[in-house]
Amino acid sequence: MAKRSNPIRQLLSPSKVFIPIGIGLAIVIWFLYRDFKAQKEAFELFSWGWHTTGWLGVALVMVALRDIGYMIRIRILTDKHLSWRQAFDVIMLWEFASSVTPSVVGGSSVAIFIVNREKIPLGRSTAVVMITAFLDELFYVLMVPTLLLIVGWNELFPVSMEKEIFGFTLGAKEIFIVGYVFIVILISVIYLAIFRYPEGARAFLIRLFTIKFLQRWKEGAATTGDELVVTSKELKTKPTSFWAKAFIATFLSWTARFWVVNFLILAFTTIDLSIIDHFMIYARQLAMWVILLISPTPGGSGVAEVAFSGFLQSYIAPAGLAITIGVIWRIISYYPYLVMGAIILPRWIQRVYLGRKLIRFRKPD
Repeated sequence: MAKRSNPIRQLLSPSKVFIPIGIGLAIVIWFLYRDFKAQKEAFELFSWGWHTTGWLGVALVMVALRDIGYMIRIRILTDKHLSWRQAFDVIMLWEFASSVTPSVVGGSSVAIFIVNREKIPLGRSTAVVMITAFLDELFYVLMVPTLLLIVGWNELFPVSMEKEIFGFTLGAKEIFIVGYVFIVILISVIYLAIFRYPEGARAFLIRLFTIKFLQRWKEGAATTGDELVVTSKELKTKPTSFWAKAFIATFLSWTARFWVVNFLILAFTTIDLSIIDHFMIYARQLAMWVILLISPTPGGSGVAEVAFSGFLQSYIAPAGLAITIGVIWRIISYYPYLVMGAIILPRWIQRVYLGRKLIRFRKPD
């Protein structure tokens, strides 16, 4: 039974890759069909030059910096118990898991398993993943009001993303507000569980696993809780420099992640964008990210393409290029993780389970 509970086995099915690719392609084809005329006119007006090549190259550098920042952070959080090779594998597989699972679910459970298999104790692995989530959400919680002070609230949400249902206007603004409040609550819970009341978190885990259908994992939950308490005590002794380095790495990763879009727009658009425009593009991505966070599709496939056009089309000219830029954005910042995961996963399994035969990319039993 334990064999089936292994979360890595769930990633071995080829359908985990084909489903998000299929959804993304379906949405792109639909966009191409719907706006064929506008796109044809846009390409007639657009000419590829060194300007486009240069900014596209910078966008690719941002994709690399995003992953380098993640690798630096996980090495910091594990006190450099992970080598650069291990950190690379962990981040690629973590991103792969996030890409093939619904955004609302995420890849955290798989990440805990992956970090643990790199010989990091389970409680410490759980704490590392929780702190990673805490730092990610802290960046978001701090950056949103910062950008709102710069760009204001009124133009943050495109009217085209709003719909009236039973007399109530619902759209990106309402989703953003609910999502932001949820994220504030989430980081508060993580902070309390790790830094304030780890014993309470341990007691909650044990109580949770007294439920009948979870009882078989009660012993493991108690062990995880014990390790979480020990890890919490250790983390409380960390100097300010430890947390500063971890947050700087987080800031590097997320800033690079969002700047990919800014540089792609610079590469293709003919609009003379001001600094404020770039801050607005950044801010709209923050709002868009909440929508992707609750997406029911793997890695936000389909939803990301629709949201990109809805939020950022007004900063792209010719307007028909919005679809093309959105597709390129996904090609360089999403689909590579599907490929890398499919390549790295079998070799990672061979490495962490020394002496086992290489497991091919196949369907689980």
